[in-house]
Amino acid sequence: MYDNKLADDAVIDITEAKYVPRYRIHLWFSDGAEQLIDFEQFLRKSDHPEIKKYLNTDMFIDFSIAHGRLDWNDYDLCFPVQDLYEGTIIKTPAVTS
Repeated sequence: MYDNKLADDAVIDITEAKYVPRYRIHLWFSDGAEQLIDFEQFLRKSDHPEIKKYLNTDMFIDFSIAHGRLDWNDYDLCFPVQDLYEGTIIKTPAVTS
């Protein structure tokens, strides 16, 4: 996989996505980059039942690519392409002094 940082003005789409067991998805992007994203921590850490329901594997694997974006159930669950491209769907809070 690549260690990607997306330029602010870049226009990138997801061109292919393949489920990899448990909660991972291998993504291919329009610029040739690839990323293997593990969604498990994001899903387990969520307090929101509309997100946690995707811990059900049958629901999780029912994703599609819509308009270059990864989509579950007509945008019921989706992520910014930049976060997927950079592999940062779980962001750590900024440290303040």
